[in-house]
Amino acid sequence: MIALLLLIPACSAVAAFFVASDRGRRALLIGAAGSNAGLSLATWIVQPAPVLGGWLAEDALGRLIETLTSLLFLAVAIYAVAYLAEEQRQPHNDFEEGFIFSNAREASFTGCLLLFLAAMTLVALSQQLALLWVAVEATTLASAPLIYFHRHHRSLEAVWKYLLICSVGIALALLGIFFLAVAATNRDGSSIALTLSELILNARQLSGPWFKAAFLLLLVGYGTKMGLAPFHAWLPDAHSEAPSVASALLSGALLNCAFLGILRVQQISVAAGLAPFGDRLLLLFGLLSMAVAAVFISGQTDYKRMLAYSSVEHMGILAVGVGLGGAAVFGAVLHIINHSLTKAMLFLVAGNLLAVNRTKNTAEISGALTLMPVSGALWVFGLFAIIGSPPFGPFLSEFVILKAAIDQGHVLVAVIYLLLLAVIVAAMTAPALAMAQGAPAKGALPPATRSVALSAVPTTLGLAVLVMGLYLPPVLARALREAVRHLG
Repeated sequence: MIALLLLIPACSAVAAFFVASDRGRRALLIGAAGSNAGLSLATWIVQPAPVLGGWLAEDALGRLIETLTSLLFLAVAIYAVAYLAEEQRQPHNDFEEGFIFSNAREASFTGCLLLFLAAMTLVALSQQLALLWVAVEATTLASAPLIYFHRHHRSLEAVWKYLLICSVGIALALLGIFFLAVAATNRDGSSIALTLSELILNARQLSGPWFKAAFLLLLVGYGTKMGLAPFHAWLPDAHSEAPSVASALLSGALLNCAFLGILRVQQISVAAGLAPFGDRLLLLFGLLSMAVAAVFISGQTDYKRMLAYSSVEHMGILAVGVGLGGAAVFGAVLHIINHSLTKAMLFLVAGNLLAVNRTKNTAEISGALTLMPVSGALWVFGLFAIIGSPPFGPFLSEFVILKAAIDQGHVLVAVIYLLLLAVIVAAMTAPALAMAQGAPAKGALPPATRSVALSAVPTTLGLAVLVMGLYLPPVLARALREAVRHLG
């Protein structure tokens, strides 16, 4: 089953480059995404056997990330089929600078989408830390062409920034793997295998100084990919210039994969009795990320960049939750799901707003509720969800983290956490609501007939966000508890 989880998207990706028919290629995309999602759900019933000597296996945390990724990808794939049908017309007129540009070939975009799914699946299934590093690097290579779908200078600059900054980060992570290998080498020359199970089992034998250095390098390396401040510089440009389909996956799925890399090292840290070292670093970078997001969201006039900085904020919340430990870890893992669903919905809705209003400037959009009622309502719905309002899922997970901070006596952390959340709520609410209310902006035209999928997919994601705030299914609660069991 594990082999199929990887081979179906990988082989479909190769086929997508050679299928001449647009309809055939889009059917392939939906078929591969649906098959991957079906297999992922099946792993909740039948535990798949490990392969490659345990290098590829599915534990509770990996299953959670893998299933979330596959379901999110299926939703985005359905949206992408309608989006690509609308983007067939070539060339395009750039609405910001007025020049003419073309999009990349649809076959290349579809193939890279499926390769991206295969790479993210490999991240979730990797139990060997060097293989995990390879998988994270593969996600960079597969996703870069998605950012450069619109072939113009801004997206080219964004993709180069993405590649350069993430390459530096991934190089530091590789150095962290080397340090971890040194930490796992005994005085007699024997060494502990770099599989997660072996490292956790023999964690007390690891060299403390070498492991701490490895932890720091891996945190910075994977933190760069995750969008933790101050390593987040690639994220606003990439999310702003990529098509909304890619932005939804970058924010909703890719950031989780990088965070999983950090969680794997934290699992070893807890087993080695060095959890306080990692906890302090995660708290520091988490609060710093929230503070940086609060600064850049304030006064932000580009709504896609505003969503990107919101992702920096929520990655900070995840780091704070894991850094606090205890019940906050449950909140952090729950927040992975809530943030992914909410942010993917918001980026897809942002794509709808952009297609009709042809601007990313918040001041130039108004009356979205009148001009396009479904997308306008979803925009408001998503806004209240992402800022942590009840009764949506993000409120529940953010509240669990806050309560854990207070219960543990981290009053200062709780106060800073609340203050930063309040600043971000105020900074996002005014411009986002102004986009939805009032009369449509002068020159804005009612949308032409568009595919139902462009509204149905974000609506489905929005309903999932609402359900997550009202009811946590027992099977999911058990899975969350199992996932956090090794994280302190």
